[in-house]
Amino acid sequence: MFYIAVFDGRKGETYIFKADSFNRSARVPSLQSREFSLLPLLSFTRMQLLIPLLFASMALAVPTRSCDVSSAMVDVPANSALPPPTHQVSFLALGVGTQNYTCTSAGNYTTAGALAELFDISCLYGTEYLSKLPSAALQLWEKVPVSTNALTAIKSLPLPRPAASSILGQHYFVTNPVTGSGISPKWDFTSAAFAGNSDAFVIAARAAGVPAPTGSSDVDWLLLTNVKGSLADEVYRTDTRSGQPPASCTPGSAPITVKYTALYWFTGGSVKE
Repeated sequence: MFYIAVFDGRKGETYIFKADSFNRSARVPSLQSREFSLLPLLSFTRMQLLIPLLFASMALAVPTRSCDVSSAMVDVPANSALPPPTHQVSFLALGVGTQNYTCTSAGNYTTAGALAELFDISCLYGTEYLSKLPSAALQLWEKVPVSTNALTAIKSLPLPRPAASSILGQHYFVTNPVTGSGISPKWDFTSAAFAGNSDAFVIAARAAGVPAPTGSSDVDWLLLTNVKGSLADEVYRTDTRSGQPPASCTPGSAPITVKYTALYWFTGGSVKE
């Protein structure tokens, strides 16, 4: 037995439905509540999934932590500077967080890293909802107060406690382990999906990138390759929504954060289920 949270944007209300079974081939739950079914609900243009629905209706409905994505094809634009992966996909995550920036003396913003929660969405691969998810998640994420992070927002919602198990880990920046200066992106599963496994992380370096095909307000799509850690050999950031800073700033102004969502594809690596 598990529960599904659905947000009705027309009324600004959240509905909790009780589900009694899960169809692995269709990757959707069977609902007990009245005559509702998940697919018609999701088809409403103003009916959006709450971010925690990722837990309840996708990953947590499956007895194991995630679905097999080893045969998944990374969403790389055709004829772009992003090369295809050289390893099988190991994990597929939705990142919900912020891109962080500081203002330079020249009056423009420069990156100061990012901070995001990573949610297991492997069971959405092969469905029509995967491509819609970053936009739907961003619309909801932008309604959360700036002072509240993604994890805190999720924990405050009336969902069953096991929902936390669908958090794969966190994305943040650390000191470059090669040069000892500057910052490098890190994806860390050591406190969530692989708690206690000190090798369940990857620090990576940018290998290629292209402007987001979805618009100039969205951060670039990237390929990053392993520098340290066993979680993955490659990390792709695709299907980004928002995250870009304003074009200019006043020198000396405070750092800013810009909310964003993205899909993260982890390939290779030696950390497995």
